[in-house]
Amino acid sequence: MTASTEPTASGTTKPRVLSGVQPSADSLHLGNYVGAVRNWVKMQDDNNCLFFIADMHSITVPQDPAELSQRTRVTAAQYIAAGIDPEKSTMLVQSHVPEHAQLAWVLNCLTGYGEAARMTQFKDKSAKQGLDSATVGLFTYPVLMAADILIYQSDLVPVGEDQRQHLELTRNLAQRFNSRFGETFTVPEPKIMKETAKIYDLQRPTAKMSKSADSDNGLIRVLDAAKENAKKIKSAVTDDGTEIRFDRQEKPGIANLLTIYSAVTDRPIPEIVAEYEGKMYGHLKVDLAEVVNQTLEPIQQRAQELLDDPAELDRILARGAQKGREIAAQTLAEVHSMVGFLPPSHV
Repeated sequence: MTASTEPTASGTTKPRVLSGVQPSADSLHLGNYVGAVRNWVKMQDDNNCLFFIADMHSITVPQDPAELSQRTRVTAAQYIAAGIDPEKSTMLVQSHVPEHAQLAWVLNCLTGYGEAARMTQFKDKSAKQGLDSATVGLFTYPVLMAADILIYQSDLVPVGEDQRQHLELTRNLAQRFNSRFGETFTVPEPKIMKETAKIYDLQRPTAKMSKSADSDNGLIRVLDAAKENAKKIKSAVTDDGTEIRFDRQEKPGIANLLTIYSAVTDRPIPEIVAEYEGKMYGHLKVDLAEVVNQTLEPIQQRAQELLDDPAELDRILARGAQKGREIAAQTLAEVHSMVGFLPPSHV
């Protein structure tokens, strides 16, 4: 079995952690940054991290090719700008490592039709598109996700509630393969992230901030201009009354603004509430816009530097793909041998 850990200077091993994201927007939003990327940055010192841009998953629904290419670069640039260090972690584009797709075919042949049909995300997405419009790729999306994880012999996978079912399928397929053909795959464990602040939509503070929101006005984008983000924050929905206090049920608008303030400044909410005693909602909004923009400015500057030099960004991604393929090729060779594929001859 391919080793999934690597030694540190002290002789101990770091678990391999894998996470990926689709390049489905022109910018990350603040919820992505606070809820995921900042946690990934913190994980780099204690784990052997591998982050990938899931462009192959993106084409399970129609995409504009030029837009997909650009968004792939933009996503990579933002991650690096936000603190993902290509020297500490492996960062790559999914389609640059063909072993993902090659392993997915083997796993497809181990996955039951009923098993795949029970995946709730396929049910939800195909219901929106209409079953006749849903692609086979969308149907087998969870199997490709399993291949993404297993090809790198991942120990831990950070998951949210919406991906738990997919990780369970991954674990089942790893165990099934190991049982049928012999020990080959590391069976990954979910990495439950320390509770982080949930960021809600500025216009609908009972709904999570999401790129698929009905209105753009509730979304704080990492790459948007400071004026644009300040305007959205100042127009955020608030609640009856004038008291600034944290109450998710009675005052969801103010609670969301306080959560964002706390998340970007690392200050406890009670301390912020005390600071605004006797002040108006407008004071909180003005100050919040300032601290959000102060947080995002260095990320925006570094991301733009990378996007202004696409050749350098592509070199970083190429190095990541090379590192990834060193692991993936070893895993795939072992899998092919186990299932009985004849190895290619070298003339």
